[in-house]
Amino acid sequence: MVLHQIGDDSDSPLEDAYALPVSERQLPRFRMPDETSPPRAVFELIRDELALDGNSSQNLATFCTTWAEPEVHGLMDLCLDKNMIDKDEYPQTAEIESRCVRIIADLWNAPSAPGADGAGAASGCSTTGSSEACMLGGLALKWRWRKRRQAEGRPADRPNLVCGPVQVCWEKFARYFDVELRQVPLEPDATGLRPHQLRQYVDENTIGVVAILGVTYTCDYEPVAAIAAELDAIAADTGHDVPIHVDAASGGFIAPFLHADLEWDFRLPRVASINASGHKYGMAPLGVGWVVWRSAELLPEELVFRVSYLGGDMPTFALNFSRPGGEIVAQYYTLLRLGREGYRKVYEAAAGTARSLAADVAGMGPFTLLYDGEGALPAVSWKLTDPAGSPFTLYDLTERLRLRGWQVPAYPLPPEREETVIQRVLIRHGIGFDKIALLGRDLRAAVAELGDGPCPAPARSGFHH
Repeated sequence: MVLHQIGDDSDSPLEDAYALPVSERQLPRFRMPDETSPPRAVFELIRDELALDGNSSQNLATFCTTWAEPEVHGLMDLCLDKNMIDKDEYPQTAEIESRCVRIIADLWNAPSAPGADGAGAASGCSTTGSSEACMLGGLALKWRWRKRRQAEGRPADRPNLVCGPVQVCWEKFARYFDVELRQVPLEPDATGLRPHQLRQYVDENTIGVVAILGVTYTCDYEPVAAIAAELDAIAADTGHDVPIHVDAASGGFIAPFLHADLEWDFRLPRVASINASGHKYGMAPLGVGWVVWRSAELLPEELVFRVSYLGGDMPTFALNFSRPGGEIVAQYYTLLRLGREGYRKVYEAAAGTARSLAADVAGMGPFTLLYDGEGALPAVSWKLTDPAGSPFTLYDLTERLRLRGWQVPAYPLPPEREETVIQRVLIRHGIGFDKIALLGRDLRAAVAELGDGPCPAPARSGFHH
């Protein structure tokens, strides 16, 4: 009688993940393996590879959320199997998306619907991020312009879009959807589009002007209200009635809390639509953006598809179809969890941290600040004061900081000012004062190592040894 049978229990908790057959060779790179492997071992081996990535909390180049509360992880797990596009099967997820749209529209001062009890006139939807949201906003601009031109019996085959230094998604939009992109050159010492530049670019074929609330290069806001006033004057002089789309990918969740008196949103009648990234300063996990139109009439009905094969008559306006609902639910959680008070406190702290870093950088000697963290995004950008006379470049400085794990990008400004190379640091939720103080210490040490001697000591510091 056999009392003890020794079998091949390869997934036994007593087995070491690094002593199993799957760990004795390289993980497959080109062909699916023939045999199965224990889940714990595969998990450990893949996790080991992921550890070779940079530390996301030290990635000061990204606008994207890199920290989340445990409750967010729990809600995301609950939504792994939910395709948010299927609103008939997952009606509560659809309701949560609708709530987010209404809350965000209210945050951006969308007008109320006539006679509605607490309801707004705005229309909007979630997207996979601000890039898709920009595409949808641009498509609505193009279709409204074309429809008007056709009604007037005029040619509608040469649309153009006017903007300053924009994120690459607008270049993609123009190329993919056959729109001429008229990028206004960046003036010396300017951080974005300036209103007086518009007249030589706007004409009867202009479908819209894109104003950026949080310029990718420098983190400053473009003056949306002044741009709107200039377009009002152009309309009065020429009859060219051009709407504004505000690309608030970054600033849409900053300005309402740090700059509540700044008029950039639907308080300006010329603003037709706004987009933002929920997964940037909206503090939601990666994979969600929002686009809102002032009123439903500004979203052409021809762009909305209705499908019946998901179990009901489902309207959809998107560039993709299937996507998880977790990011939307997590966005709703964050809006409820923090409220206006919480968002304000988080970003007041972030802005204070940015200003502290700006003062530290300014005191190091070789740098000139382009943006000091005051009045726009919680961020800092700078350039070398004398690039020709400097013993190092900002690219050298980027590589030196990477030795300590910091990811601080160096890059040229747009083509008309591409001789100017800058660096930029973004302060997000989860990037605390102490961490940025450590960055300042490492930045100072890197400058000393690359240069001819130690930098001056900081005038003030949040830490002591």
